[in-house]
Amino acid sequence: MPLRQYAYFALFSQHVSADAMTCHLGMTPDEVTVRGSRFNEPTAVPVDHSWMVVCREPDLRVDEQITRVLDRLQPHTDRICDLTKQLARTGGGATLHIVRYFNDTDPAHPDTADAPSLLGWHLDRNVLDFLSVTGAELDIDEYDMAGAEDAR
Repeated sequence: MPLRQYAYFALFSQHVSADAMTCHLGMTPDEVTVRGSRFNEPTAVPVDHSWMVVCREPDLRVDEQITRVLDRLQPHTDRICDLTKQLARTGGGATLHIVRYFNDTDPAHPDTADAPSLLGWHLDRNVLDFLSVTGAELDIDEYDMAGAEDAR
């Protein structure tokens, strides 16, 4: 089954910019969003500023992608904890996101017959402890792309 996936850790806030988060953490993110920066229609805008560390390496299981992300974040755990507490006071926080696209036959993401099986993954004690200490939530989005070609 063709499968594309990635994992990322995000800090988000309606009030604190990604630049301010970077200054507080002393770590540059891979990606950011700026609140109100995208307009699809007059009402669609990002609701938050986001600061993200991302792993989009193909052919890794989700737990391997998460390990890559956490390896980069763990030296900054104390500052992340301090910042997430501040962000939580005004409705912000931290989230570990996992995004998976099943049956993804998009030509931009070719299926490789020799790719390892990416099904199945787990969260080890190290990951659970990091989520707990930083106050982060876990968000898993899974999309079945079968039939997506019919909708095009």
